[in-house]
Amino acid sequence: MKEVLEFIKSCGVYYLATTEGDQPRVRPFGTAEEFEGKLYIQTGKKKDCYRQLLANPNAEICCFKDGRWLRLKGKLIPDDRTEAKKDMLDKNPSLRSMYDENDDNTIVLYFEDVEATFYSFTEAPKTVKL
Repeated sequence: MKEVLEFIKSCGVYYLATTEGDQPRVRPFGTAEEFEGKLYIQTGKKKDCYRQLLANPNAEICCFKDGRWLRLKGKLIPDDRTEAKKDMLDKNPSLRSMYDENDDNTIVLYFEDVEATFYSFTEAPKTVKL
């Protein structure tokens, strides 16, 4: 978990892929944190992304830095607990201008059944399960 999270954070931006029917949807994200031993992301309940994940929780993220990239796949499970949302917002205070752990919009989701693969132009892929 530590290696995966550190790489994601070092990239600054990662791309989250969801599906809408049979259409892939990809968008940039920046929040990724560990909470209770799981990898969490954050979004708003009013966003298309959240509705897509409710319909189909299978998702992937991809990020790239210095000739290495990470593809992580799994299911994103919503966690509407106040303490999980507060942890995310406390670790990412810039989000507090848009979100609050007590509003009706903020949602955090954690990855389940995770497989993360590190790739490089010069090395063999390395896969880890979280």
